[in-house]
Amino acid sequence: MKADIGISEKNTKAVADKLQVILADEYVLYTKTRNYHWNVEAPNFMELHKLFESQYEEIDEMIDDIAERIRSIGHYSTGRLQDFLSLTNLLEPNSNNKAEKQIKNLLQDHETLIKELRKCEGDFSDKFKDAGSADFVTALMEKHEKMAWMLRSYLS
Repeated sequence: MKADIGISEKNTKAVADKLQVILADEYVLYTKTRNYHWNVEAPNFMELHKLFESQYEEIDEMIDDIAERIRSIGHYSTGRLQDFLSLTNLLEPNSNNKAEKQIKNLLQDHETLIKELRKCEGDFSDKFKDAGSADFVTALMEKHEKMAWMLRSYLS
């Protein structure tokens, strides 16, 4: 049954398509953060191990929320790894166990997502008349801004 939520099918499809890319980006970032959690090497190993864990747990919740947002506006969510990899804006660099390089990689990904979410907020609100999805991506952006700040603090 189609969702009758006061937004055209064309607009919900456009929003869902953009959310699919964000979902793919989040999934790649989740996987990279989890990998770094397992493999970080640094004098402050435990501190970074716990930081990465807290971040991938938060991203995991965000992934679920994004998929459910796509469903709530009447579309099916991507869930296959090959689809995530074909949609993502993020890169998966070669493995690296050095904390500073890991932090820089994660920071760059968060900042990429922040810029994309900021763009989506405007499109969702103005172009697609979907205030709910605009608010939704604003909340995601704020979470990424906080995670980026925490990572950036390790590089200062």
